Order: sequence, then structure tokens, then C-alpha cells
Amino acid sequence: MPLFDKIALVGIGLIGSSLARVIRREGLAGHIAVATRSASTLKRAEELGLGDSYLADLGEAVADADLVIVSVPVGSSGKVAEEIAPRLKKGAIVTDVGSTKRSVIAQMQPHIPAGVHFIPGHPLAGTEKSGPDAGFAELFENRWCIFTPLPGTDPAALEKLSEFWRRCGSNIDTMDPEHHDMVLAIVSHLPHIIAYNIVGTADDLETVTKSEVIKYAASGFRDFTRLAASDPTMWRDVCLHNKDAILEMLARFSEDLALLQRAIRWGEGEKLFEIFTRTRGVRRSIIEAGQEVDVPDFGRQAVEHPPR
Repeated sequence: MPLFDKIALVGIGLIGSSLARVIRREGLAGHIAVATRSASTLKRAEELGLGDSYLADLGEAVADADLVIVSVPVGSSGKVAEEIAPRLKKGAIVTDVGSTKRSVIAQMQPHIPAGVHFIPGHPLAGTEKSGPDAGFAELFENRWCIFTPLPGTDPAALEKLSEFWRRCGSNIDTMDPEHHDMVLAIVSHLPHIIAYNIVGTADDLETVTKSEVIKYAASGFRDFTRLAASDPTMWRDVCLHNKDAILEMLARFSEDLALLQRAIRWGEGEKLFEIFTRTRGVRRSIIEAGQEVDVPDFGRQAVEHPPR
């Protein structure tokens, strides 16, 4: 039996299209409604067979849906909530996949009608690719999905949504929105900002041509370019909607960078060795936690799907 009779996917990019594929594979819905304002994206989703119905009218898409998953850039969350609110049925679960939670809650919560369960969420899964062609059903396997439930959240609705994500392959955790945004600022947002910055710096250097950057790109710079290839709209919105946490993490990073600069300037080899040994241990911990594999990566992997 399907877990939900009808699931509406509002937004059909990497996350939405991956959800469509895993929902189909696992039989989690009797009907998948795909909704996006982009006519070309909607057409491509239909060509890929990602849903059972395809609608540009978001309100029409969520009508009679038992689960609504909003997968749009976080800056658009409020407008989407306002548009779908009149058509949400009583008892439906509404969730999102946004990388910032305080902002999404502030935008969406005022529009969610009484009797509808709004449970903010964030699957920690993704690649640098975007669009409906980028998705794949295995995206969420052994990845974390974090919920930031609001006060008074119905336990049965939270458990049903948790079961949905478990069947998609995810591990489940809960946090308060402020803690989530601080954690994500350091593990996701700051690395992307640094990647965008260092790739931009290399591109701006007058003494190094673009051809040389590409020709001599070692694994370190290559990995930065993967992050820096992520969707600009999404990351613009993340920066604007998690500003406080990101600025705090940037300040801490700047302080640590200044200490590293001093150690290099004054030839403090022991200090450098200590820093590099400690950070190497972090990499090992991530592998032990099952969030990475201990396999050499020379940029020549023949893999079915891109790295997360």
C-alpha cells in the first residue's frame, strides 16, 4: 500500500526529481503531482515520466494531496506557501527541503492554514547539478534528513513524514531551527562560499590564464570548482536567508585563517603539523560515520552518479 494517496512535488529540480524517482521506485504514493512555474522544466519532467500529472498552477497541484514537498530556492518559499495555502486539504502534511530553516519558517508558517501539518525539513543530499535531469533515486541513501518541528507539531504526522524519508533511504534527526542554521553554516554554506571565492580569485588573477587554471588543476582546485558549479540562485538565497549564521562562521574562519597565516609566516612547523594532523582526523571521522568512502579520487572515477 502506498504511504500517501497523493504526493505533490512543488519544484522539480535535483531534489524534486530525485524524490519523484524514489517515490516511484518504492511505491510511496498512488499519484505524483509535479508542479513548477517553468513551462520548459514542466515539459522536461513530463518527458522523463517523473509524475502522473503536471501542472503550472501550484494550487491545483496540491489540491487533495496528502503530502506536499516544496523544493524551491528558499527565497521563494513564502510566495509558494501563499499560493498553495487556499487549496491545501485538512490533515495534509506540508514540508520543504530548504537549507535554511528560520527564514523558511518565517516565510511559510503565516500562510499555512489551521488543520494542516507544517513540518520544516532539510535532506542533506545534493550534487552540483540542477534540473529534472540531474535527479536519481539513490540520492538520499544513508544521508541525513533533519526536521525542525514547530511547537505543537502532531507526533503522528511527524512519524509519518519520518517514515517517508526513511523509505527514501535517509537517516532522521531533529533540531531547533537556530541550531540547524548554525550547523549548516559551517558544514555546507561556508564551504560553498569559500569555493566560489577561491575559484573567482583564480579566474581574476591576471598572471594566470584560464587555460592554465584548467590545464594544471590539481585535485584540490578541481574539488573547489565542483562546489562552485552549484546552482547560483539557490546559493544566492542561502546567503541572504542565513546571513547571521554565515557571517558568524566567516568571522571564525577568518580568525583561524589569520592564525594559519602567522604560522606560515614565522615558520612554525610544529603548529602547522598539529593543525594538519587534527583536520586529517576529521576526514577519517566522516568516513567512519559513513558519509564518505575511503577510496582514492583522482578525478577519473567512472561512477554512475556524481558525488554528493
